[in-house]
Amino acid sequence: MGANIARWRRIAAALLVAGLIPGLISGCSTASETSPTADRGNSATTGGGSHAEAEGDGAGSGGGGAGSGAASAAAFRKWGIEPLAAPPAPPKTKPVTLRANGDVPVISDIPVKDKVVFLTFDDGAEKDPKFVTMMKELKIPFSMFLTDAAVNGNYDYFQRLRQQGNGIHNHTLTHPNLRTLGAAAQKREICGQQDKLKARYGTAPRLFRPPYGNWNEATRAAAKACGAQAIVLWRESMQIKNMQYQRADKKLHPGDIILAHFRGPSELKGTTMTEMTANMLRHIQEQGFTVARLEDYL
Repeated sequence: MGANIARWRRIAAALLVAGLIPGLISGCSTASETSPTADRGNSATTGGGSHAEAEGDGAGSGGGGAGSGAASAAAFRKWGIEPLAAPPAPPKTKPVTLRANGDVPVISDIPVKDKVVFLTFDDGAEKDPKFVTMMKELKIPFSMFLTDAAVNGNYDYFQRLRQQGNGIHNHTLTHPNLRTLGAAAQKREICGQQDKLKARYGTAPRLFRPPYGNWNEATRAAAKACGAQAIVLWRESMQIKNMQYQRADKKLHPGDIILAHFRGPSELKGTTMTEMTANMLRHIQEQGFTVARLEDYL
């Protein structure tokens, strides 16, 4: 037996020198094990976290895009999605300049050439813990526009999403059609939610979205008075399986802002929020786009 062991050791040493069993000593897998599918998962950018901390849009260092290599590909496969490409690095000069004391612009898309789109989720009625897990694993950045009446005392849920680097913004206290309200009532709705979000998260949002996308000049004046620097609308809205497009060509365009909602099976005809989100990401991937962080661009 001892002679056989000694013989095997001499053979193994010879093979190791020849490079035929490179992992024998370390026990580590080699880089060549990465599959072609895994190669499509790209590394995350790191700009999302720094902007989040500096501007109060989110917290933590997440929100940069797809993760790296095999881990990213595995995460996307878990949720039944083809991996998205990593977004480009955040622009050094933001395409949209917001000024604290300037006019409040109304924005539906961002002027960029890269094939990136921006995800936004409204209201806050659904608080599916699996959605937190999904977006953490996929490292998909998005922005939240929260209504106090929909959040319904569960601000901690959205703090978990914020800690991934995702921005939280204003969507009024009670979700009214602002065009039916006078200037004072609009100001109460916008400023009231601005104050609540600042009290909960430590900073006041820069962005505001009017419910139903309905606004008038009194809305712009109220948003400015309350400290919001832009009114953010959208170009596409995600339903359950399909998107609704504003443009006649029914396609995504670079810089489009996409609207989705915190909705669950009762509002999605039995579909979960994670299933709806997976459907949305498939539409984005199939059209050759990826997802960037809105707050890095304005």
